Amino acid sequence: MRPFLTKRNLVIDTGVLTLFFSGDARVKPFFHDVESRKRNGYVTSVNLSEFYYKTCEKLGEDVAKLRYYQCRELLEILETDSERSLSAGREKCHRGVNLSITDCFALAAARRFNATLLTTDPELAKIKDIEAKFFSVD
Repeated sequence: MRPFLTKRNLVIDTGVLTLFFSGDARVKPFFHDVESRKRNGYVTSVNLSEFYYKTCEKLGEDVAKLRYYQCRELLEILETDSERSLSAGREKCHRGVNLSITDCFALAAARRFNATLLTTDPELAKIKDIEAKFFSVD
């Protein structure tokens, strides 16, 4: 069964990247849609950096590099610039301590691209004025 989302664009957070590379069946359809160009998939450079270092810590640098470059092939990378930095900072200012700055970059990107945010963060999923799809991590 296909996940139902109303938005064509997807912003993917660090946790969902981890789920994908772990073979989680819940997120595979979204990545399939990106691969087949049914949806546009985005990840911020900040989230990709976080994914790299967390993968490196758990699985080593060789695996982290491989997965990093696989992400760069599959997803459009939203490089940090002055507009994105300001937007993420604004989100952090308004959201306070409940979100990391990395989460705020993903949130700002979801707003900017009118996208559904795919997240493993329950705090991001609670934000009412964006569309988010939450994946629990057991």
